[in-house]
Amino acid sequence: MARIARGKRPGASYNGETAARIHSRSPTNTTHSNSTAGRPACILLALVLAGCSVAPSIGEREADARVERIGGTFRPAGQKPVLPALAPDSPPADYVRFAVLNHPSVEAAYDDWRASVAAIAPARALPDPQFTFQADVWNTLMSFMPGLMFDFMAPGKRSVMAGEASAESMVQYRAFVTSALTTAADARKAWIDLASVDETIRLREAALASLGQSSALAGADYATGRGMATLEAQVRLGNEIAKAGADLDTLRDRRASARTLFKSALGLGPADADPPWPTAALAPTTLPGEDELWRRAQASNPELARMRAMVEMAVAGVEVARRAATADFSLGAMANVLDTQADPRMVRPVASITLPIWREKIAGNIAAAQGRSEAAGARERAAQIALAAELAQMLYTVHESDRMIAYIDRTGLPNLERIIASAEAGYQTGMSGATTIPDTRLMELDMALERVAALREREMAATDLSLLTADAAPPELH
Repeated sequence: MARIARGKRPGASYNGETAARIHSRSPTNTTHSNSTAGRPACILLALVLAGCSVAPSIGEREADARVERIGGTFRPAGQKPVLPALAPDSPPADYVRFAVLNHPSVEAAYDDWRASVAAIAPARALPDPQFTFQADVWNTLMSFMPGLMFDFMAPGKRSVMAGEASAESMVQYRAFVTSALTTAADARKAWIDLASVDETIRLREAALASLGQSSALAGADYATGRGMATLEAQVRLGNEIAKAGADLDTLRDRRASARTLFKSALGLGPADADPPWPTAALAPTTLPGEDELWRRAQASNPELARMRAMVEMAVAGVEVARRAATADFSLGAMANVLDTQADPRMVRPVASITLPIWREKIAGNIAAAQGRSEAAGARERAAQIALAAELAQMLYTVHESDRMIAYIDRTGLPNLERIIASAEAGYQTGMSGATTIPDTRLMELDMALERVAALREREMAATDLSLLTADAAPPELH
């Protein structure tokens, strides 16, 4: 209930507090001690303070427990945990966990969330008491009266303010979860990009070696006179070899860039040592069915969950605005410490109450809070619509890539392998020249590269799906 009023009020005195001062002095009865005179006021003050205590709400206790649970893994004892030991053959999950535990953006979101949880208790706490002084001067110091003032709010005000702080802490928690999931997805995508570049370089190097062998065969045919127009074939193969070499140089530059991005996704700066570069092959991940993905997205999507938390915070803000129509009050007492001869010593009770009479102002605050609540609800509905569209787009990309990979694996590459075997047999029997072999091998290379590109797109879309369903990061970190 209690809260120190902010700013000066009309007619304020005693450091900004309006007081209805009642001068009272007990009858000249010397049988009462000084402590007896102030005892009723002290008892009354103790009863008021006891009645104004607000216990932690369920939301506050849940927020504290959540911080303790996640903090035990993310920042045990306030320190960075032991990071996973990485090796070139480490699975992508180890790199993802390393990124979430190490990246400073996740740490910043965690600290913001932890600070918002710590702010719940001050929102429901009693305000600080005020130590006041008053003196009466008439040619000389007539009285000197120190006192103690407490400000109180109407019943329930501090509870709804604590509820608003709890709702805000939930928004910050959702921001932390979103940061952790986004960092995990970025690390996974950087791993996919690096793995696809490495696989593309391996295929290009194999193609360059195959072109070199074909060029040697064409040269031998030209020298022996076995083939027809083999000089032209040599020139064409030389061009293909030069082009493949230039493509390899470009891919190596791309790999250097991909490694820099991968290092950054792990939360490592330029001055940090390079991580072990992954060597695991890129492979398709297993995904749940469409109905299960949609169910998970509706239940756990980080953006949708953040919007829901913002709706709850806006609703709590409406309740706080409504409570502004109730009055606040102050209680205190002052004692004259200058007149040591008085027995009992004079005690001056002090009280004040606010007058929330500006109904237009109160109604405006409530209307503004309701507008923010309705806007938050509309944003939540918009997020649901966008979620359905994103999920459909990601599933389309996955299905398209799956069909392309299935065609290449089951039809395209097997047919090209049969053509290559036939061309090699024809060359050995003298029925065809060496030029048909490199052409077919280049076709095989192009198809293998197309498979790598399709697999890369599929895994990128699968990572986006894991982000939409909150499965990107380890579950104990959110």
